[in-house]
Amino acid sequence: MDDLAVTFEALGLNPQKAKEAAGNKKIAPVLEGLIAATGQSAFSKSAGMLLYALATTAAKEATPHADYVARAICSGRIASTEQLAAATKFCRAKDPAADESAFDAACGVGVSVADEEVAASVRNVLDTLRDALLAERYRGQGKALGAVKKHPALRWADSGKVKAEFDAQILALLGPKDERDDPAQLKKAAAKKPEPAAASAAAAAAKGWEPASLESMLGTGDISRLHKPGENPQIKPELTAAHLKATGGRVITRFPPEPNGLLHIGHAKAINVNFGYAATHGGTCNLRYDDTNPTTEEQEYVESILDTVRWLGFEPDKILYSSDYFQQLYELAVELTERGLAYVCHCTGEEINEQRGGEDNRGKRFACPHRDRPVAESLAEFQKMKDGRYGESEAILRMKMDLEDGNTQMWDLVAYRVMFASHHRTGTAWCIYPTYDFTHCLCDSFENITHSLCTREFYLSRQSYYWLCDALEVYKPVQWEYGRLRVTNTLLSKRKLLKIVDEGVVAALDDPRLYTLPALRRRGVPPQAINAFARELGVTTSDTTIDVGRLENHIRDSLNEIAPRIMAAVRPVRVVLENLPADHLEEIELMYIPRDESLGKRRVPFTRALYIDASDFREVDSADYYRLAPGKTVGLHGVAHPITCTSVRRDAAGAVTELVCRYESAGGCPKPKTFIQWVADCPERGSPVRLDEMRIYNQLFKHSNPEDKNAVPGGWLADADRESLEVARGAIADVGLWDVIRRHAATDAGAKELRSGSYEGIRLQFMRIGYFTLDRDTVLPAAALAGDCTEGTKFVLNRIVTLKEDSKKEAGQAP
Repeated sequence: MDDLAVTFEALGLNPQKAKEAAGNKKIAPVLEGLIAATGQSAFSKSAGMLLYALATTAAKEATPHADYVARAICSGRIASTEQLAAATKFCRAKDPAADESAFDAACGVGVSVADEEVAASVRNVLDTLRDALLAERYRGQGKALGAVKKHPALRWADSGKVKAEFDAQILALLGPKDERDDPAQLKKAAAKKPEPAAASAAAAAAKGWEPASLESMLGTGDISRLHKPGENPQIKPELTAAHLKATGGRVITRFPPEPNGLLHIGHAKAINVNFGYAATHGGTCNLRYDDTNPTTEEQEYVESILDTVRWLGFEPDKILYSSDYFQQLYELAVELTERGLAYVCHCTGEEINEQRGGEDNRGKRFACPHRDRPVAESLAEFQKMKDGRYGESEAILRMKMDLEDGNTQMWDLVAYRVMFASHHRTGTAWCIYPTYDFTHCLCDSFENITHSLCTREFYLSRQSYYWLCDALEVYKPVQWEYGRLRVTNTLLSKRKLLKIVDEGVVAALDDPRLYTLPALRRRGVPPQAINAFARELGVTTSDTTIDVGRLENHIRDSLNEIAPRIMAAVRPVRVVLENLPADHLEEIELMYIPRDESLGKRRVPFTRALYIDASDFREVDSADYYRLAPGKTVGLHGVAHPITCTSVRRDAAGAVTELVCRYESAGGCPKPKTFIQWVADCPERGSPVRLDEMRIYNQLFKHSNPEDKNAVPGGWLADADRESLEVARGAIADVGLWDVIRRHAATDAGAKELRSGSYEGIRLQFMRIGYFTLDRDTVLPAAALAGDCTEGTKFVLNRIVTLKEDSKKEAGQAP
C-alpha cells in the first residue's frame, strides 16, 4: 500500500489523497493498471489528474478501453475533463483503436479554438440575450453564462478563456455594478430625498426586486454539466432504448420527502433544485412521498408537504408514493433472493453491528451466519415474514453485497423488515416494509427518473443505489449529490424539533420561531423571499451554514415592495393639542408606500387628541435626541404643522398619563429635525384600532450553532431561549389597517384565504417598528369585514422581521 501511494504521488496527488487512493480496493487496482498501460513513471500534473479521474470513472462504471484512453492522455490527445468525458462516452459504444479518426473527432482531439473565435461566439450568444440582460442586468448573468457554455463552437475551448471573455463582454455591455444591482444602495439614495423626478426613478428601480432566477442558480457549476437523458450507462443497452422510448428524451426529476414531519428551510433548496432543474431543461418533476415507515408517517404531513411545495410556487407533474409500488417492490425482493443476492437474517442489531466492525467500523468484519443459507430456505423464510409469522426484529431480508468493500453502504444492507403497524394508505395489508436503501433507487427506476438529485449525506449510498439496479437488471438513473443548506441559530432535525415541542419550549412545529416552512409561512415570510435565499446560494457539493441575517435581508427586500405602511404605537401615550378646538377633525391623506402610488392612499382622521408611542417622548432631553421632549418641537408624519410639548400630566404615582402640546399652525417655530408617527383618538371614525396582541419573535437559540458542544456545554436543548417570545398588549394602529384588510378581502384570492381562516396575504409595515402579518388566531367577523361593526374582532399580529435600520432594536424602541 505504501509503494502504491508513492506511485500515485507521481501523478500529482497530494500524499493524503495518494494514500486514500492506495487504500481504496476499487480504485487502486484500476489506477495501477492504467499507469502500467501508459508505460510511463512520470507524469505532468494535468495528465496525472486526468488519469486519476479516468480511474475513478472506470472503477465505478467498468469503462471499456480505459487503457487506450490512458495512453491518449499521456500523449496529449486528451487534455481536458470535457475531452475525457467524451472519450469515456465514445468507448462505451465503440472500440477507439478500430476507428481512431472517429474517436478524435468525437473528443475534439487537435481542435484549437482561437481567441477570436471565442470572442465571436460569446458575442453571438450575448447578442441574443441583450434585451433580457439590459433589463435584468447582473441578475441574468448566470443564465447567460450557461448559454455561452452550451455554444457548440466553444465545446473544446479553454474554459478559463471563455469565462474571461464572458466577464469582459458583460462588463462592456452593462458597465460596472451600481445601485441598480445593490438594493442597499437604492435605499440609501432614497433616504437622501432626491428631486421628484430622481425619486421616481429610484422608486422604479427599487420596485424591480425579484428572486434570483432558477437559471442563475442552476446555470453554473457541476450541476450545469450533468448528463443528458439517455447518456447514463446501463447494464444492458436495451434498458436505455426502453427508457428513451418511455420519456421521449425529457428530463424527469423527483422530490422525495418522507411524510414524518414538516418541511424546513433546507427543503426549500431541495425543492428549488429538483423542480428547478426539470423546469430549466424542459422536463417534469414528480412529488413522491417516501412512505415506507408506517410508525412515523401521518396523513397531516402528506397534506402539509404538498401545500408547502405549491406555496413555494411549484406544481408536481405527478403525485406519487413509494407505497404505490409495494407489490412490485416485494416481487423484486423475491427475484433478488432467487438470484442469490439476498438472504433472510435473524441476527440482532448488536450482532449486525459487530459483523460490521463494531462501534466505529474499525474492527474485523465478518459475514452473517445466515448469509450462505440456500436460496430456497431464504425464500421460505421471507414468505414467513410476509405471512406475519415472525415478530418485529426477529427476521430481516438483507442484500448480499460486498463485505470487503471500503464503503459501509455495501455491507449487506437491510432490504425488508417486519413492522406490525397500520400504514396511512395501505392499512394492515402488509406487515413487511421495504427500507429506503431498497426502495429509493427502484422507485426512481420505475418512474424513469433521469437525474436523482439528493444531498451529500447520500454520497456513499450512490454505490449501493447502482448496485441494486444492476443486480436486478433494471433501468439505472444517475444519482448526483449537492450540499445541504443550514442556517444559524436554529435546528432542522425532525427528531430534535419534536423534542422541543414535547418539552414545551414551543407549542407546535409551526411556531414562528422555528425554521420549518409552515412556521416561516405562519410568521408571514413571503415564499419569494425563501426562493431568493435558496437560489442566491447556488448549488455546490459543499454543505453550507448561512447566517440567518441573509434570509432576513431577503425577507425585508421582498416586503419593502409589497407591504403598506401603517402608523402604530406599541406603548401609546395620549397627546392633547391644547390650541385646537375639542371638535377639530381633519382628513389627512397618506401614501401606503412612500413615492409609490401603486397601492393608492388612505385617509386618516387628525383630531385634538391623539396618541404617540412612548419611545417618541423623553422627559430629559439630550443633544442626540430629536423626538419629543418638554419644550421641544417635532413634526407629525403627514401633518402640515409640527407640535411643541408644553407640559406633562401625571397620575398619583407620578407616571406620565398625558402630554399637553401646542399645534404650531401659526408658524414661527424652527423646522423640526424629525417626524414621528401618531394615531388619532377619534372613536366616531374607528380610531384607534386596538391590537390585542403583538407577538415579537426573537431567535429561539442563543448560539449560532446550538449543537456546538464547546460553545454550548449544556447541550442544544439548554440553549433554547424560553423567553424568546414577547407579547405586547395594548398597542394601537391607525384606521388604514382596516382599509388594507378590506381591500384584501375584496379580491378573489383574499376572500378564499379568509374563508379558510388564514390571513397570510395581509402583510404590512408598522412604521419604525417592523413588518407584521395577522396570525391565524386573529378573529375577523363578517360584519367587521363588511364595515358594519367591529364587535367580536380580535387582532393578533406576528412580527415577520425587524426593519433593517433598527434590526437590533426591540419593537417600539426608537432606532
